[in-house]
Amino acid sequence: MASDDDNEPRRKVTHEIGQDLTLLSVEELEARMILLAAEIERLKAATAGKRATRDAAERFFKS
Repeated sequence: MASDDDNEPRRKVTHEIGQDLTLLSVEELEARMILLAAEIERLKAATAGKRATRDAAERFFKS
């Protein structure tokens, strides 16, 4: 027999900077650390791409 929880959609893990962490379990904290580490990598990649575009534009306009 399925429980009522099986029929409810799972909440997407999100994190708000500065939020209260006292009610989160160890597993929830670890999931958020994984989420934030992935987001940091995504931000680094976006920064590198924008930096490369900016550097190319600067080289073009200097010539």
